[in-house]
Amino acid sequence: MGGAGSGVALIPILNFIGLDFTVAKAFGLFAGASTTITSSIMNIKRKVLDIGFVWPIALMMLIFAPLGAYSSRYIGEDLVKFLFMLMLFYSATMMMFGKKKSLTHIEGRSILFLIGGIVGYIAGLLGVGGGNILIPLLILLGFEPKKVAITVSFVVPFSALGSFFTYASYVALDWHLLLIIAIAAISGGYIGNYLMYFKLDQKQIKKLMAIILYLLALKLLYHFL
Repeated sequence: MGGAGSGVALIPILNFIGLDFTVAKAFGLFAGASTTITSSIMNIKRKVLDIGFVWPIALMMLIFAPLGAYSSRYIGEDLVKFLFMLMLFYSATMMMFGKKKSLTHIEGRSILFLIGGIVGYIAGLLGVGGGNILIPLLILLGFEPKKVAITVSFVVPFSALGSFFTYASYVALDWHLLLIIAIAAISGGYIGNYLMYFKLDQKQIKKLMAIILYLLALKLLYHFL
């Protein structure tokens, strides 16, 4: 309902109820990819993708997200959790106060390669698809919001699945639990989309989601105090 990938909230919740943080990241990535693949397919069928805009970001995220995921095993878990907490604060603040206004206007594919690489690495390291980081960043740099939304919905599944398979290569996963979480995330996504379209005010829902993310971030912060 809030337009955020499910992993950003799912990962800390799974960790709080007892799953290893790295396993929770893998589950969150798979669930997030599962809920965004459908929108990617629909965008391809509707022929609304700007391939020239998409491919530099998609390529770099596909390369750097698994690198971020792999490097996570050599970085202290507390540091990764701290960075994840900062990302939660960032995502919540963008939901609560972010405006679709650019601070500058940058053109050229070189910046798209750079953004894709940086966001892809951070997304892989933290175990998220990267949409929550990528959308406000591209908008702040002056790219058109509708194009940004379509682009992100396309590239996130590739980033998320690339990171997921990297985590799966060195972490033991409960595949039955993974399937249950993925089915639940897909079902919840459809229900949330239906309620959002027919019943609810999107601005209010985003504020509610922001409050939830703030609470999750504060819970992680408490871990460090």
